[in-house]
Amino acid sequence: MKKDIVLCGVGGDGIVSVAKIISDAALNMGMNLKQSEIHGMSQRGGSVFSHLRISDDEIFADVIPEGQADIILSSEPMEALRYLPWLSKEGWVITNNDPFINISNYPDMEKINAELGKLEHVVSFNANEIAKQLKARSNMVLLGATVPYLGISMEKVEEAIAHIFGKKGQEVVDLNVQAVRAGYEQATQK
Repeated sequence: MKKDIVLCGVGGDGIVSVAKIISDAALNMGMNLKQSEIHGMSQRGGSVFSHLRISDDEIFADVIPEGQADIILSSEPMEALRYLPWLSKEGWVITNNDPFINISNYPDMEKINAELGKLEHVVSFNANEIAKQLKARSNMVLLGATVPYLGISMEKVEEAIAHIFGKKGQEVVDLNVQAVRAGYEQATQK
């Protein structure tokens, strides 16, 4: 198995936490991984991205070449478009379609949706709304929507959540698992 994942969004959206959970699950499966540093503005609202490479074979570079990403996981629709050059022809885009409008010249959502609509493999939904209903974080909902395309079982993802959030208590673990399951359901019903 090999998966190259570009995680992108805006600072404060939990992209680092999602990368950590995927990494933990992959390591527990005996996989190799490499991750680039998070690039961009870490404060709330700045563009951030990371490359995460997972494989059962040795990985030599931590940066995904353009056109080679299996998945673009984005917490924000404009950021998903920004990283499309990295997507392979068979790759999937999983994105929150609720924009974080923090600039005056934010593109028109109809244009963004039209561009996303041109893609063969896209899961675009309002992760913020689902998270709000659950009183959870949208990054966990997006992680769940990514699970069907990761090559990592839901069980391993849930184990990683328990490992990473366990010190915060079972209630936090359960809430994050519930959010991941809600995202999974969203992705698999399309």
